[in-house]
Amino acid sequence: MHADQFHNLDYLSTGKIQQQAAYNLLLKYNLFGILQAFDPILAGTVPINIDIENSDLDIICCFTNKADFKNIVALNFSALEGFKLTDTIIDQQETIMVNFSVDGWPVEVFGQDIPTRQQNAYKHMVVEHLLLEHYGEPFRQQVIELKKQGYKTEPAFARLLGLNGDPYLELLNPALISSLTDKK
Repeated sequence: MHADQFHNLDYLSTGKIQQQAAYNLLLKYNLFGILQAFDPILAGTVPINIDIENSDLDIICCFTNKADFKNIVALNFSALEGFKLTDTIIDQQETIMVNFSVDGWPVEVFGQDIPTRQQNAYKHMVVEHLLLEHYGEPFRQQVIELKKQGYKTEPAFARLLGLNGDPYLELLNPALISSLTDKK
């Protein structure tokens, strides 16, 4: 699968069981329709098939007006189970995080004034997807096993790759990315 396919949810409809379940949930609750003005992309573990029990659906968004984004998510999601809206700063960027659950799925909507394809969550997912394609199914199973042991996604990849330093930065290292894309 090419990274461009992450921009359209259709790939989930023919994916693994959990991906199909996520697809059906996103359609049922029209989450992407509600967030359409904010260029939503499903990021994280579900799109690349490394989710484990209790993995959430991470929807990244780009807002240009923080107040408008907050109003839309509050209006549409505040009645849902576990709704919580957090207004914070991450990597020196104003960030809105909205958490709630639907049909037993934890959902996080993450918004910044950064185009979605330039956000770190998207970049990490694309690199992780390339790594999974490069190293194959045994590597994917090792990532899942580390996640079951409590590792977050990026630290699990970094451990398997023997990367030192901050795993969130190391996965975006141009040398690593170029080593994966040059072999295509």
